[in-house]
Amino acid sequence: MGKKTKERVLEKARAMGYTPNYIARSLVSQKTDTIGVVIPKIAHSFFAQAIQGIEEETYNKKYQLILTHSAEQGEREALETLQAKRVDGILISAAQNTDNYDYYKRIAQSDTALVFFDRCIEGIEASCVKVNDRVGAYRITDHLLSHGYKSVAHLSASQNLSIGKNRLKGYKAALESYNIPVVEQFIMETNLLEEGGYRAMKKLLAKPTKNLPRAVFAVNDPVAFGAMDAIYGHGLSIPEDIAIAGFSDDFRAPLMKPPLTTVTQPAYELGKRAARKLISQIDNEDEPLENIELLTSLKIRESCGCPLKK
Repeated sequence: MGKKTKERVLEKARAMGYTPNYIARSLVSQKTDTIGVVIPKIAHSFFAQAIQGIEEETYNKKYQLILTHSAEQGEREALETLQAKRVDGILISAAQNTDNYDYYKRIAQSDTALVFFDRCIEGIEASCVKVNDRVGAYRITDHLLSHGYKSVAHLSASQNLSIGKNRLKGYKAALESYNIPVVEQFIMETNLLEEGGYRAMKKLLAKPTKNLPRAVFAVNDPVAFGAMDAIYGHGLSIPEDIAIAGFSDDFRAPLMKPPLTTVTQPAYELGKRAARKLISQIDNEDEPLENIELLTSLKIRESCGCPLKK
């Protein structure tokens, strides 16, 4: 077909309101130019920013997104549905109660590209893009310890998740560097939501006053918010009675009373890097698997009661 003839055909098609049949085209190309994204929590500002980064990268590469929300429940991750829709690849941040990895393994062994982001699962042959959770947790715990808080508790997450496991490791490593023994009663595993932080902090506050921690490091900011409510409900002050720090720099963190000290994650850049890695795997079957870690930084505010050392 000549160039002029092709232009006349396209012009006539537009005039008639014709739209391409992408399903038919995908049968020929074996690609749908779609990517599935599974997140555990829509309301968490970290994931909102990460999705912005994902969308920016995929838009520039002409991919469409199908977004699903697991509500922190592994059975709602809709991975089978996404595969049935013939997405070219899947980006997933695992739900906190995920303990069956069989479907992840099946996807990793299939023709569907798979990349984990933020929350990674060990033992799966898939790339992962995350922040340096262990280092971030070490630095924020070290900040508290360096200002004289000898008893620091940790509100932790499920050890099935990389963020729960690595942030706990960072916390313990900081205690070890100060020759402070780990007090298992000061480690409370909880979910990643406000109500979980509230319940875990209530358990800590039920101890005799002389056995209360002087500071608390929460696995993420929503957990810290719930813990702050419990501390105030117990008639205590922050940071005068108990200092507190979180992880993620939720958009609400600077609005808290007092503003929350936390670890800042480059959520937007993390989303872009994860999408970029997935598209590289879609376009190149020989793309190597990688564990990519982005840097975090401390955001020191009033809730910890101590300034950042220069």
